[in-house]
Amino acid sequence: MSETLPEIQYRLEQVRRVAGPLPGPRSQELAARRQRAVAAGVASSVPAWAADADGGIVADVDGNQLVDLGSGIAVTSVGASAPAVVARVQEAVAHFTHTCFMVTPYEGYVAVAEKLAELTPGDFPKRTALFNSGSEAVENAVKIARPHTRRQAVVVFDHAYHGRTNMTLAMTAKVQPYKQGFGPFAGEVYRVPVSYPFRDPEGMSGAEAARRALLQVEKQVGAENVAAVVIEPIQGEGGFIVPAEGFLPALSAWCTEHGAVFVADEVQAGVARTGEWFAVDHEGVVPDLITVAKGVAGGMPLSGVVGRAEIMDSVHPGGLGGTYGGNPVACAAALGALETIEEWDLRGRARRIEQIVREELEPLAAQTGIVGELRGRGAMMALELVLPGGTEPHPEAARAVAAACLEQGVITLTCGTYGNIVRLLPPLVIGEELLRDGLRVLADAVRRAAQ
Repeated sequence: MSETLPEIQYRLEQVRRVAGPLPGPRSQELAARRQRAVAAGVASSVPAWAADADGGIVADVDGNQLVDLGSGIAVTSVGASAPAVVARVQEAVAHFTHTCFMVTPYEGYVAVAEKLAELTPGDFPKRTALFNSGSEAVENAVKIARPHTRRQAVVVFDHAYHGRTNMTLAMTAKVQPYKQGFGPFAGEVYRVPVSYPFRDPEGMSGAEAARRALLQVEKQVGAENVAAVVIEPIQGEGGFIVPAEGFLPALSAWCTEHGAVFVADEVQAGVARTGEWFAVDHEGVVPDLITVAKGVAGGMPLSGVVGRAEIMDSVHPGGLGGTYGGNPVACAAALGALETIEEWDLRGRARRIEQIVREELEPLAAQTGIVGELRGRGAMMALELVLPGGTEPHPEAARAVAAACLEQGVITLTCGTYGNIVRLLPPLVIGEELLRDGLRVLADAVRRAAQ
């Protein structure tokens, strides 16, 4: 990708190849089995069934090779079969798959905690607790903030996505498909406006957007009642919304002034995805607590809460944990993934991916009239599609673009409160030639949707 970045060797040929219509016959057979065995509420956006994956390619059971611009929703940042992850997992699983850290502890858990303390922002003593999913991490961050502050209220934002547990569904903004029919939800969760530059009043600064949100908190909740302010530094499912500069620092400063815990939900944006270890690093923001998951363990289920020792240690012994939390095999995978990010300079690759995406896609705004904005950081980029001549969301175009890309062997994801965002989350290990090939398929699909 660049002369300054190390070369990566791949197992699979990094070439897009579609032999026939998707899904192929073997995928159709598996879909029929699925229909008889798997709950209907578990849906998939791609009808091709995976058989192998490496680098920027997902190979399906029918012999097709698809360009992966989704990374399993930002999970396989180091690739779906990174050598260091595979080797460490194989070694770990040969010894033991589980003892439960709350019963018989093991070194891997501590090693992951030490590494996360090193990588997360802030020069102060830190502690870490490990779990399985992003939802668990966010919910436990709230659990930790409440005894520390002896308060109950949790402040979240428009367009937020924080998970699928009852508590995190209360924190999540979008009804369909996440919240519909699943209430009542946990209480003491309050939602305020986020900084959404594309849709905010023209010229609104980050500081002004923060004042708008925090005034609402002070009037409707009371600063003295806020246990935590929880925000994704770049909102994921809500539309890859990058707040205006100054918004996050203002929230952090307000939390410090009023004794609330500032929680950065870095489940999707963290671990080198945006070109820095964490998205808050772009503005030098130091959260009290950070939640991590997705890209941290190379595809194995692992999440965590990392933060100030005095806050993390507010919880009584036995108050945090879970049978599988910090599983030894997942911890081994995390050490392999973090090692890979450093050795292959995947933060640098994320920044290079952003350059390539902008080169290939920025002309679409003028060419098509339906691209309202190309935004994001690093390998977390998105197109917001709108009706020509304005800002009205165009979800039909987003669906059409994703479908057209899939027909040509390119996996993309849609998102957004209005369903009008095409998001790009390629593996950080994707090669430049393959990435450009996938982006050109995407660009053609946008041009066709505009017609």
